[in-house]
Amino acid sequence: MERWVQIEFDCLPLRSLGRLDIPIDASPVYRAFCERLKAALEKHGTHNTYYLHRARCAFHLTNDPKVGLLDFRFEGVVITDDEDLHATHADLEIQLQGETCVWLTEPVVRWFQETVSRAVLVEFDRFIQAGDLEQTRQRLEKLEAASEETGGFLGMYL
Repeated sequence: MERWVQIEFDCLPLRSLGRLDIPIDASPVYRAFCERLKAALEKHGTHNTYYLHRARCAFHLTNDPKVGLLDFRFEGVVITDDEDLHATHADLEIQLQGETCVWLTEPVVRWFQETVSRAVLVEFDRFIQAGDLEQTRQRLEKLEAASEETGGFLGMYL
């Protein structure tokens, strides 16, 4: 069965952020990303918070991919419950990236932006259930251990 809501994202647990200084030679794009991470950390803290980036949500409103597609890009924070098992809130910046929907109006775009947030919460629960969150945690623990063994340096932008 095809999914008519497609959601993709990279997930960065905010608790994994050790140092918040931005490299002097960072590109403007990377610098802006680091600034957004800092702002998310200041606003939401590190407890059960996950930064989603390089993220996309596409809605297919008809059975023809050339008609009725709404393609959104988003970035921001998902917060989970105390057990870290269920997404409870999403604070996302959402932008319409493209569409093939000639009947689209601004109120409909705003409604779908809210729908993106709700769809992301559902997808993040699926992410947790699939074990992807646990795999991310284990990968971060290995990176932290390797970082401690090497005096805190793992390479550029890791």
